[in-house]
Amino acid sequence: MLPDELLAQLNTQFPCRELQLRQLSALYSPDLPSPPLLVVHGLTATGKTSVVKNYFSHSGLPHAIISSRECITGRHLLERTVSSCLDALDSHNDEVNDRRAYSRTENINALAINLQRLLEGRGKFVLVFDGIDKQREAPSTLLPALARLGESIPNLSIVLISTLPLTTLLHRPGTAHLHFPTYSRSSLLTILSLHPPKIFPTPPSAEQFSDYTPDLAEEDDAWLWNRFLGATYDSLSKHAGRDLVSFQHTAHRIWPDFVKPVVEGQFGTRDFSRLMVNRRSLFMIEDAILDRIISASTSASGNHPQNTITNSLTNGIAVPATPSTSKKRGAELRSMHHDLPYYTKHLLISAYLASYNPSRTDTTYFMKHTDKRKNRRKVYSTTSSSTKHRRIPRHLLTPSPFPLDRVLAIFRSLVVTDEVGGGLPQTADIGTQIATLASLRLLVKVGGVGAGDVLEP
Repeated sequence: MLPDELLAQLNTQFPCRELQLRQLSALYSPDLPSPPLLVVHGLTATGKTSVVKNYFSHSGLPHAIISSRECITGRHLLERTVSSCLDALDSHNDEVNDRRAYSRTENINALAINLQRLLEGRGKFVLVFDGIDKQREAPSTLLPALARLGESIPNLSIVLISTLPLTTLLHRPGTAHLHFPTYSRSSLLTILSLHPPKIFPTPPSAEQFSDYTPDLAEEDDAWLWNRFLGATYDSLSKHAGRDLVSFQHTAHRIWPDFVKPVVEGQFGTRDFSRLMVNRRSLFMIEDAILDRIISASTSASGNHPQNTITNSLTNGIAVPATPSTSKKRGAELRSMHHDLPYYTKHLLISAYLASYNPSRTDTTYFMKHTDKRKNRRKVYSTTSSSTKHRRIPRHLLTPSPFPLDRVLAIFRSLVVTDEVGGGLPQTADIGTQIATLASLRLLVKVGGVGAGDVLEP
């Protein structure tokens, strides 16, 4: 086990995780044998990766940590594993290994052979795979093979970090598991109360408040912050953001508006009850728990940020929400629109038209030079009309597949350009914009060879 001093330091750095740290210390001691496989599982923002990384960095054991999020394919993960093991051994033993013999790791068998040659005659080595359950393009045999690497290589220990326990995917009984439960309310308040933010961004002048010392300011910050955390959790985070990251983000987002009357001198630093009554509107709206890429305070046009949307706070004083203000705010929010780029929007419109209009009507709808023929109305008999089946309108059906060249033809008929000959400018990278729409799942590839797309290889 680690010395008590190191465990105390880790407990201070990661509060409310004493049990998990002691279990790691018992399983991965430098002087005692370790299990060949350990599955560390827990939900998001429970401290799995941070605790495991810091423990092994303090333990002195040679180890390598591979993040599956950074690996694009399964082979990329295997090659990154061998490279990380070489880097870890070089830094731990102060030596330089010949990497030419380990340049290719194409499959699981090559990984096992390379690790066995690399760790032969060495001491204990720990290999950690972070987020292995989120690995992209992973073969079906990846997890069972990684789980059995510790059996074929005696001095290797595997640690798999995942969101859920991998009981049905490893095909291996008797696997040790280490669970990181979600933080309770008291644990969240304890963790966030360790680093309270300041009430005053700039300290008050010493001439006006001579008795307000820095020690008293820190005491007021901690006192008000702890009570603010309890109110924030009970009103917002208890139902919408119960994990540590969401709760911390929500609290730090509301805090400047919450202490604004204190900064302006309307209330004292210990007037928490009056401050809660005055700022109760902050805990009644959902702006603090909604994540936006574009702020809701930007203007409807998006080009003039000074024209901000009026919220329920006016001149630092809380105004109760009335039907008129709510209706006005809703109308202003509805007027906001975030448009696509010019050519991307026309590509999306062209795809919609190609999907919901039959190809035989393209000549009539989209050709700029056509002979306008008079459509003669046909007169059907009563018997033929009664026996004819009723057809469902196309806009009520699912989208129909279409070839790519048809979309490009419709696109060129819709776009109005100033170029000579009516061509598109060279700056319009249509292929990149089609790929972007496909990555956003606004366009979906539904066929391969023989699916009607002449541009397919």
